[in-house]
Amino acid sequence: MEKEIQIAEASIQEKEHEARGHHWYPRIHVAPRVYWMNDPNGFSYFNGEYHLFYQHHPFSPEWGPMHWGHVVSRDLVIWEHLPVALAPSLSDDADGCFSGSAIEVDGKLIAMYTGNVWTGPDHDTDLKQVQMVAESNDGIHFTKWEKPVISEAPEGDVHPFHFRDPKVWKREGTYYCVLGSRTKDHIGQVLLYKSDDLISWDFVAVSAKKEGNGGFMWECPDFFHLGEKDVLVMSPQGVKPEGNKFHNLHQAVYVLGELDYETGQFTHGEFHMLDAGFDFYAPQTLEDQEGRRVMIGWMDMWESEMPTQAHGFCGAMTIPRVLVPDGERLLVQPLPELAELRKEAVYVENETISAKQTFDSVSGTSLEMKLEVNVKDADAFNVNFRCGNVEKTVLSWSREESAITLDRSASGAGVTGMRSVEVKEQDRLTLHLFLDQSSAEIFINHGEAVMTARIYPEETSDGIEFEVEGEAVIERLWKWDLNSAFSSKGGI
Repeated sequence: MEKEIQIAEASIQEKEHEARGHHWYPRIHVAPRVYWMNDPNGFSYFNGEYHLFYQHHPFSPEWGPMHWGHVVSRDLVIWEHLPVALAPSLSDDADGCFSGSAIEVDGKLIAMYTGNVWTGPDHDTDLKQVQMVAESNDGIHFTKWEKPVISEAPEGDVHPFHFRDPKVWKREGTYYCVLGSRTKDHIGQVLLYKSDDLISWDFVAVSAKKEGNGGFMWECPDFFHLGEKDVLVMSPQGVKPEGNKFHNLHQAVYVLGELDYETGQFTHGEFHMLDAGFDFYAPQTLEDQEGRRVMIGWMDMWESEMPTQAHGFCGAMTIPRVLVPDGERLLVQPLPELAELRKEAVYVENETISAKQTFDSVSGTSLEMKLEVNVKDADAFNVNFRCGNVEKTVLSWSREESAITLDRSASGAGVTGMRSVEVKEQDRLTLHLFLDQSSAEIFINHGEAVMTARIYPEETSDGIEFEVEGEAVIERLWKWDLNSAFSSKGGI
């Protein structure tokens, strides 16, 4: 594999400085040095660092034969790029090292991933997928095990070719993994396996599936215990819209329940969306050194417009998010340590507005803003950001709709559309925004909902406006410009 990685690195190094010089290249988000990125992989803690790998095509800004790109961080805030970790090099992964996970075992970092081979021209039907392992002593240089550890899909109502994206964990001395799958009639499901040694794996059961509007394939499953519940996170493909929900091409959801480790059956409730915006897929989690469950997702969506491709790069990760149990749901909150990126604060307090309002120095293209608003005398309240002569992205609350809507119909190049999410509170709003060069992440009411969007405005579109129908009081507003999240050694 060393030769294949050297070829990939040479391709990246030739063009990476051009990509990072563009005004859409992220400053506070993990993005590829150049070319294509999708799903997070192998999110893990090893040798005093957080390792995040990702699906990467190091030869063009389009999806292609998948490699594993690699970044590391000591605090989940400041990141450093490392060389490509995995590249197609064996007969079983000749057409891609697809998604997977990583776990520390006896002082080594063990990556379990899907090897993919195309057996014909149709990528939906002509494929062979197996589960493979690579190991590393230093977390950087990997050696693949020569043979797959799971070479065939199990017997029964399991599609023989579509099973992928292993997420592995250890419980009471036994290793387990979940795999994304579908039935032969194309109903999404998750498979559970177990092993004593990571070499020989036994199929336990079809652990979970959902009849009705459950989609045709469950990709990128993740499983963990949080609070009093077992949690299954996955990315179902083919879920149909329901009201405000499930309007992206594919979804990222979680279900809460309880796994019977003996039978492998996971008894669970309904789908909950992890993000109500446009661009969030294939999230993966880890338990950090503080005992928190931290999640990162791909901050894009399949078949969306991706204007950065014309400039040699495509794809980014979200900021790290903390999952917090809250009864029968999870709150999704930004990692508090991201405050380390803040520059000097701009602060506004107790400002009553009744029309359109701007504030000095409350503007920018890479920033964090927290906003506490009393809207008891308002019918609608908007925050317009990345505003220019004709461009703006609109975040609007409506009392009549009891919802917040994110509208990017005038956001800039390529993208359009609206997404809405219902909110419970009707007299007070808490909004927490992270804006970057080509993205927005909005945390609503302390994580009750999150909305993520890629946007591609002009570099000069940096205004922020506040609008109200009726009267609102901005009780407190903080705004910080942000430093880069990349170390001088590894980033821009």
